[in-house]
Amino acid sequence: MNKPHFPESDALPPSLKIVVVNTVILYEDEQDPHAQAQLARSRALRIGLLQAGYNIIAVIPGDLYMSERIAQLQPDMIIIDAESDSRDVLEHMVMATRDAPRPIVLFTEDGNQSDMAAAMEAGVSAYVVAGLHSERIKPVLDVAMARFNADQKLRSELSDTKAKLAERKTIERAKGLLMERHQLSENEAYQKLRKQAMEKNLKLVDLAQRVLDVADLLG
Repeated sequence: MNKPHFPESDALPPSLKIVVVNTVILYEDEQDPHAQAQLARSRALRIGLLQAGYNIIAVIPGDLYMSERIAQLQPDMIIIDAESDSRDVLEHMVMATRDAPRPIVLFTEDGNQSDMAAAMEAGVSAYVVAGLHSERIKPVLDVAMARFNADQKLRSELSDTKAKLAERKTIERAKGLLMERHQLSENEAYQKLRKQAMEKNLKLVDLAQRVLDVADLLG
């Protein structure tokens, strides 16, 4: 699945495609005060997004089919407007964005610290409590984008570091094997690996892995 492409700037351009995940309000419940409050929140969110010029490509419920809908829509950012069912929505969201991370903004009335911690752990970029006012939408989304970009950069750097450490470990094991079997010094073993890698047009780590694989086959 393709990951969304974001510009170098952390500011959120209005052209980004946004999906809003809302609590479903049934027609027969629309007169309930709680439902009316949720509908008012939803209107404020849409007004704030539209006034800022953002592209709302869909409004979807946070149900079991959310992952499929997000995969089809390929949004650049996801906004969750949820109250009592925010925990369930987050569980579905984790599945929906596992392979293609996106900035996620959660507007909620739930100020519980453990719920907030769980949301941030799940990948929420901005957790906004009782702050859904149309004039605050753009600043909140800008902060969410900045946090997401910083987090993705950190994850990428960590992944690169782990990969380099794994490569170094593979090369060291291959060097040790050559030193033991051919009575070579560490430098001689390294030069032998390097020479063979150049001759076979392979990366040093790939040649080292081949040496280890052959050794395993031969026992």
